[in-house]
Amino acid sequence: MTAATQTSWWPKLDRFAIGLSGLCAVHCVATTALLALASTAGGMLLDPWIHEVGLTMAILLGVVALGKGVLHHGQAMPAAVGAFGLGVMAGAMTLPHDSGSHEALWTIVGVSLLALGHEFNRRAHCGTPERHR
Repeated sequence: MTAATQTSWWPKLDRFAIGLSGLCAVHCVATTALLALASTAGGMLLDPWIHEVGLTMAILLGVVALGKGVLHHGQAMPAAVGAFGLGVMAGAMTLPHDSGSHEALWTIVGVSLLALGHEFNRRAHCGTPERHR
């Protein structure tokens, strides 16, 4: 694998992670909507294992993509923003799933920060926002 091929592959990992963050946000919104429509379906989507698996995947992708970014382009800011987002997501998991705790809101904030970190990382890999789109 040439250096150019390897360099162009890593921003795609960030794009995948951004997409996964988007799916997480859709999950939060869909869960809220489904809870309003049918508590049975909403209860299934609120199962803790879905959140645990999702956070585990986000942490693994974050460590690989953002960590590789720091090693490749030397900028720690994307990893710091992503890590902060992961921390907000983990903190949101400790909140109850009722509407008074704003668990979904905090999860969406964390997911957005994580996606922003991946976008910063992707841009740092590419050098400019226009490349590798």
